[in-house]
Amino acid sequence: MSTEDDLSDEALVAGFESTELAADRFTHAAHVRVAWCYLRSRSLLEAIVHFAEGIRRFATAKGASTKYHETITIAYLLIIQERLDGARALTWKAFAERNPDLFDRSLLSRYYSDQLLTSDRAREVFVLPDRSGATGL
Repeated sequence: MSTEDDLSDEALVAGFESTELAADRFTHAAHVRVAWCYLRSRSLLEAIVHFAEGIRRFATAKGASTKYHETITIAYLLIIQERLDGARALTWKAFAERNPDLFDRSLLSRYYSDQLLTSDRAREVFVLPDRSGATGL
């Protein structure tokens, strides 16, 4: 998968939360994995709050405070939460193998137009999908 695979779930989350994880190791796959860890140990609402705060803190610590995107963050958490139904006991590796589309950065194009997802509004606040027929979010 990626370079963070050599870390345990606990070490990855600790490195993320302390901001000691190198920025280049916090890949898209690492984002998904930390979100998965949070959702397995917290309620959805708690995971959203803690993960969003953690990403903002991590980005700020790495000099990339403008990279945080509210809609992308919450949409991924919602999708991962749905995928955990009946799969909560899976290991990270098994969960990742069952859900390869989570690692495709174009996943949200099923639900959002590029115009909406790249808007300042979507970056600042969570917006609902604008694609007709979008399900699963």
